[in-house]
Amino acid sequence: MTVAEPAVSTRRGPGRFRDIYELTKPRITFLVAVTAAMGFVVGSGADVDWIEFAWTVIGTALVSAGASAFNHHGERAVDALMERTRNRPLPSGRMRPKWAMAVGITASAAGIAALGWRTSTLAAFLGLVALVSYVWVYTPLKRLSGIATLVGAVPGALPPVMGWAAARGELGAGAWALFGILFFWQLPHFMAIAWMCRDDYARAGLQMLPVIAPDGRSAARQAVLYAAALVPVSLLPTVLGVAGWAYLVAGLVLSLALLGAAVGFLRSVEERTAKRLLMASVFYLPALCLALVLDRVT
Repeated sequence: MTVAEPAVSTRRGPGRFRDIYELTKPRITFLVAVTAAMGFVVGSGADVDWIEFAWTVIGTALVSAGASAFNHHGERAVDALMERTRNRPLPSGRMRPKWAMAVGITASAAGIAALGWRTSTLAAFLGLVALVSYVWVYTPLKRLSGIATLVGAVPGALPPVMGWAAARGELGAGAWALFGILFFWQLPHFMAIAWMCRDDYARAGLQMLPVIAPDGRSAARQAVLYAAALVPVSLLPTVLGVAGWAYLVAGLVLSLALLGAAVGFLRSVEERTAKRLLMASVFYLPALCLALVLDRVT
């Protein structure tokens, strides 16, 4: 699919800074930083090095910001075809593509350097893996196959593992439990978004499951399947001894609530139930992270 580049009218001053800020996808970057922070605290246990904690959060946020800028650059033609993204800095013509590349290179390099210098080389390596798999594997795969959603869940699940690696300098079963929680959480979240944005995705030629199977039943079944898998996976931190019984109760309640929203979506595939599932998933992750952190430090 080839789309002509829009005429560029570059902005200066505050407008330019707002566009650069938008390139970093701040809400996603914030959530990535939160999950990395959770991984660091859980990996640290009772003895948290708050200086290393700060560097871990900063480094991970910078890698995420850089990946988002690369994503804006790589998907500018696709973004121009979708209603919800056509006003982004590149497809709207407010910014030249080279600026997005510059932001991506600078932010991601600074983030990986910060992780390697102030935390651990393992955390920096995982940051590089997340960056490469998100930008150069997941992003182009969205135009080719519905399996892209599963592939994209891998870099999305790495931030808490990076936090754990920054705290300990190695990986253990606890780190992979956190990976599993983030991995399985993303699928119901993605399916809700994909159903709600299916027309936009179809217009752009993205091979999301609700585009391939427009009735939405397949997406809803996938949401239920992965939400159900999340229930036992969310309890692993307690089983593995990195969280206590208070977290176990919170994790079980939150996971069952998310599963209930997914089942509601399957029973009635419509905008209302998809939005309910999306809201449940948006609430789930920060609540679970908070439960893990409070259980670990109190």
